[in-house]
Amino acid sequence: TNYWQCAHENDGKSKYGGRDVVGYASTPPTPHWPKRAKVALNFVINYEEGGEKCLLHGDDASEKLLSEIVGADSYPNERNPNMESLYEYGSRAGFWRLHRLFTRKKIPCTVFAVGMALERNPQACAAMTEAGWEVASHGYRWLDYQNVDEETEREHIERTIKIHERMFGKRPVGIYQGKPNVNTRKLIVEEGGFLYDSDSYADDLPYWCLEYGEPHLVIPYTLSENDMRFVSPSGFANGVQFYQYLKDTLKYMVEEGRAGHCRMMTVGLHCRIVGRPGRCAGLSEFLDFAKSFGREVWICTREDIANHWHQHHYPRGAGTPSPSPRSSASLTATTTTTAPPPVTTQEESDPPSQDTTGGEEEGAGGGEEGAGNESGGEQLPVTQGLRLM
Repeated sequence: TNYWQCAHENDGKSKYGGRDVVGYASTPPTPHWPKRAKVALNFVINYEEGGEKCLLHGDDASEKLLSEIVGADSYPNERNPNMESLYEYGSRAGFWRLHRLFTRKKIPCTVFAVGMALERNPQACAAMTEAGWEVASHGYRWLDYQNVDEETEREHIERTIKIHERMFGKRPVGIYQGKPNVNTRKLIVEEGGFLYDSDSYADDLPYWCLEYGEPHLVIPYTLSENDMRFVSPSGFANGVQFYQYLKDTLKYMVEEGRAGHCRMMTVGLHCRIVGRPGRCAGLSEFLDFAKSFGREVWICTREDIANHWHQHHYPRGAGTPSPSPRSSASLTATTTTTAPPPVTTQEESDPPSQDTTGGEEEGAGGGEEGAGNESGGEQLPVTQGLRLM
């Protein structure tokens, strides 16, 4: 009998095996982004160059993913000089182009940084620190952890934390392993020091996972609003297409927010991809477009989002959230403001609370005065907003 013709124990279930195909459904929480913003916008720069597969890194084959050689093969037991130099462009040139762009326009961002790559480029680490960027863990290696055993992956997580402490003087509070396995989140929660992970693409809002004890925050990432589509079939052909897609996405989400459905948007970037001048030109145009919304678009780091969600949306009945180990990067563009009483959400109304994550960067902030959702907080019931991953 064919397996797809048989009844299965998970038939009819919406939550099973760590999956949840319903999520918030028709009653998502009102985010109450700072300054009544309609959209929380986060830019992620993936810093991976120097941590990819390579015989010189102890691997048994060359890298094949996310480069100008679309559909490249991995060479077993051989080096691929073309692939190596394409990656080197990211750390030698692309990173610095993005650094100049974001610092010139005063746009905060999050870096998903591979530990091995960080160790190879202290100058880039110093530039990230000087810019006040959040640097999250992107694993020790830029490789597929699908079949990596728990002991090795646990050691990689711990090793990367030590690299951050050595290069930046502090540990990461966020992690995106990128190519995880079913045990990755368990290891992240067991480590105990992460505010969030981003190994999910399941929603436009953060959500809580309770499968491993106390609430653990998941801030979904994106593979669609992502420059990786420059090097994938039927993806972006040039910077204009990239700009137009990002512009359409943000415009639509702001309009949703004005109608009372505020969400989060992430833009994924890679030094070796969007760091090319013609593509970077499209990104530059989008940065200006995002800033043109003023307070309606809160441009922030993922750490800012995590702190906000821990403070205002911690599950009721799950105890008190631990103090957020907020870094100087997240405090660079932070001021303390007293939020007005919150409006009634789609679920309930809660007492007023303090909002300490309002950004004052140029172009970062919330919505227009008197419009949209106010920045009061709400604590979700334990059964609301949880994803058992």
